[in-house]
Amino acid sequence: MKGLTSLIGVAVAATLTLAVTAPASADQYPSRTIHLVVGFPPGGINDIVARLIAPKMAETLGQTVIVENRPGAGGTIGATHVAQSAPDGYTLMLGSVSNLAMASALYKSLPYDSTKDFAPVALVAASPNIMVVNPAFPVHSVKDLIKLAKEKPGTINYASAGIGTSNHLTVELLKVMTGIDIVHVPFKGDTPAVTAVLANQVPMMFPTLPVALPYIKSGKLRAIAVSSAKRSALLPDVPTVAESAGLPKFAVSVWVGIVAPLKTPQAIIDKLNAAIRKAAEASDTREHLAKLGVEPDTDTPAQFGSYIASETKQWSQVARSAHIKPN
Repeated sequence: MKGLTSLIGVAVAATLTLAVTAPASADQYPSRTIHLVVGFPPGGINDIVARLIAPKMAETLGQTVIVENRPGAGGTIGATHVAQSAPDGYTLMLGSVSNLAMASALYKSLPYDSTKDFAPVALVAASPNIMVVNPAFPVHSVKDLIKLAKEKPGTINYASAGIGTSNHLTVELLKVMTGIDIVHVPFKGDTPAVTAVLANQVPMMFPTLPVALPYIKSGKLRAIAVSSAKRSALLPDVPTVAESAGLPKFAVSVWVGIVAPLKTPQAIIDKLNAAIRKAAEASDTREHLAKLGVEPDTDTPAQFGSYIASETKQWSQVARSAHIKPN
């Protein structure tokens, strides 16, 4: 009996120790370097935003935040790595509509569930995609593209940053809404896809605005239309797809946000959310993002989780309508 009492005493003491040390562990976070994973190559909107806010997060948190590119498979390689990482707040992902909402509609055996395997931390920013063409391509409006595609079905190619990316499904949505037949040519990231359009190897694509803007300003690419519901302040003369094609319900926003592995302690999530919001909403950050055509768009972890779920549902419906079979 005495032995049993001693065992119970030890168990209670251990439980009390855990109860005391668990919150303290969250209070002491972070105590070492944080890795912010980007599932795409350098140069895309995910990478640009990550490298802009990481130093400011570091200032608030008091630890270095390293941006780590793990590109491939439409951002799902990086997402898989983060989903399988320890839930301690030291491995995060700046994901996007591509690998947090669209990928589940396009990959049959995706190693993660974006709505179940991550702890949402914060939405960070949003930007439109923009339809651009090589200047040699005889298209000056979305109506021109639709007309040419209907005259020559299956002969026009479009580039994307990969299967399941926003610039892939933006075009698939356009195809569903107009009935045109144009052919997808996926690349491993925005930069190689844009390079192919610059070289006229592929005549068109829908890259994110920050990626396309320098080439539009230099005249190396012709801007046709933005995917968002309203025009971009940076390119006020470029219409929306809705305006250009007479498609009032067409609106696509390319958003990016930060998630952590599932079961990351809520105290850590809340601390990260505060640091991210402070970084994204700083006046110099807003100014820098505005020059790229990106707007800060922060929220709470719960709101971001609901948004991921609603976007996943919407893009799954688009994939079904476009008869895209999961790979």
